Amino acid sequence: MLATGVISTTTEITFEERLRIIYDGVHDVLVKYTPDVLVLEDLYAEYKFPRTALLMAHARGVVALAAEQCGVPVMALAPAEVKRAVAFHGAASKSQVQHAMGRILNLAAPPHPSHVADALALAWTGLSRIGTRFDRGPERAGESPGAREFR
Repeated sequence: MLATGVISTTTEITFEERLRIIYDGVHDVLVKYTPDVLVLEDLYAEYKFPRTALLMAHARGVVALAAEQCGVPVMALAPAEVKRAVAFHGAASKSQVQHAMGRILNLAAPPHPSHVADALALAWTGLSRIGTRFDRGPERAGESPGAREFR
C-alpha cells in the first residue's frame, strides 16, 4: 500500500464543481502513482433512489475519464464479488470489510474511514483477478517472503 485517502466534496458548491474536484483528485493520484489498473465498483443503487444512481454515475464517469486520459485501464467489480473475496460473504457489512482488509494487509488497525477499506478491498480483489500478488507488508510468522509489490 503506497497511500490512502478520500476525495471529499461538499454540497455547498455546485454539482459540476464537485465533479471537477473528484476528477482532479483522481487524476492527481493517477499521475503521481502511475497504477497498472484502476478498479471501480460497479454501480449499484436501489430502484427507490434513482437520483442517487444518476449522481453516482456522473462521479464514476469522471473517474473513468481520468483513467482513460492517463492511459490506465479500468476494471469494474460488483460489490458482492469484492465482499465475497475479502470477507467470504457477499453481504458483508462495512465493518467486516474493514476488519478483513486489516487482516489481509497485516495492519495494526482496520482501515478508516470505511471508504478507504472499500477502495483497498477493490484493489486487492482486482489485483487477485489479474494474477498480481499483493505486497502484504511485513511478513507474518510462517509466511514466505517475496510477495511482488504492485502499483
